[in-house]
Amino acid sequence: MAFQCQRDCYMQEFDTCVVSCVPGESTLENNGKKDKLKGFNLKLKDTILFPEGGGQPDDHGTVGGVPVLRVLRQGPEAVHFISSALEEGQEVHIKLDWERRFDHMQQHSGQHLITALADAMFGYKTTSWDLGRQRSSIELDTAAVKPGEMEALEAAVNEKIRAHIPVTVNLLSIDDPAVEKVRSRGLPDDHAGPIRIIDIEGVDANMCCGTHVSNLSHLQVIKILGTEKGKKNKTNLIFIAGSRVLKYAEKSYGIEKSLTGLLKTGADEHVDAVDKLQKTIKRLQKSNLIILREMAVLIALNFKNKADRGNFFSLHNKDGDNEFMNIIANEIGFQDTVIFLTVGEEKGAGLFLLAGPENIVTEVGPRSSIRQTSNNLTQPHVIPNPYDLQFFSIDLTLFPNTMYLFSKQLAQASKHKIILTKQFNFTAK
Repeated sequence: MAFQCQRDCYMQEFDTCVVSCVPGESTLENNGKKDKLKGFNLKLKDTILFPEGGGQPDDHGTVGGVPVLRVLRQGPEAVHFISSALEEGQEVHIKLDWERRFDHMQQHSGQHLITALADAMFGYKTTSWDLGRQRSSIELDTAAVKPGEMEALEAAVNEKIRAHIPVTVNLLSIDDPAVEKVRSRGLPDDHAGPIRIIDIEGVDANMCCGTHVSNLSHLQVIKILGTEKGKKNKTNLIFIAGSRVLKYAEKSYGIEKSLTGLLKTGADEHVDAVDKLQKTIKRLQKSNLIILREMAVLIALNFKNKADRGNFFSLHNKDGDNEFMNIIANEIGFQDTVIFLTVGEEKGAGLFLLAGPENIVTEVGPRSSIRQTSNNLTQPHVIPNPYDLQFFSIDLTLFPNTMYLFSKQLAQASKHKIILTKQFNFTAK
């Protein structure tokens, strides 16, 4: 059975009636996560909403004013997943999300054109393709492409677009000899009804269930963005077609304009300017690392030289790292001194180190309030001596709520009176 969306890919509104509407559930993607939702599976007498298939995502729209969340094909029928029920036999009006549909038509017809010419020009067969939200990819059966081939392919596909070549749909019975002459990767197991052939006049005839433009000129333009290494000696060709090219150009110009303002150079000099900045940053980071190491030694020596230093030391440094903390702990010596260090920005993830006599660290470490309340802890990954040094990652935004409890635990274990003098520092009395 061919749906109305396949008979007339340009129809945006349509009247039909409800055949059935039963409770069901569907998996929907939400911000990269897949959620299972309960709703209703709706079957209509006919539909202009394309059910997912042939590498093309499903359409969006409304049926009787109710948003359609998904459309899937089950044999000869399209199942629309909706959030609220409609009555069996009810006359309903369908409205199509045309912007989404026409985008899919441009990308899908563009894929057919690229696939046909890549094969004709270079013998590269298409083994699969993916219609992505921002760009699409075609998997070519070749380990690599030669220099200049993609440029030649892009020029050829755009020449066909300018030639205003018609694209027609032909329906053939499964036993028609003409079926054997068309390009195909096979039919789905549950296929029913006639075979649908998309014919780009004089260019390609391909078996396909998707929605397509009626003339190559409706593609407007195709841009091949490049190629990437695929799996198992395949190459992925990345492309955009039609309105996506215009949006890509607009976005690229916006980025170029912003970079010009930030870098104070023309667009042709952006790469060189960023390269110089990166090299400068690396040099500064290296110098900063050396200074940080030297500062760690001086901090430790300053504490050790204090006559009234006691046997407790704490410090927070937003620029420090694990080596910074280890240097301080090793320079001070933690056999007789309790050391508590934290590093990282005060709003975000960081690290803390607790070092000291075995009895204190053993008692405080495993039941630390910080460990118990942090959402960002890992197992200790720097432990020179499991009884003397414990080193954990931590979400520093949790400190205001946990430091008081931690200071009480530390005071009880170390027999010191611990005064919280700053957000991240303790003073022992």
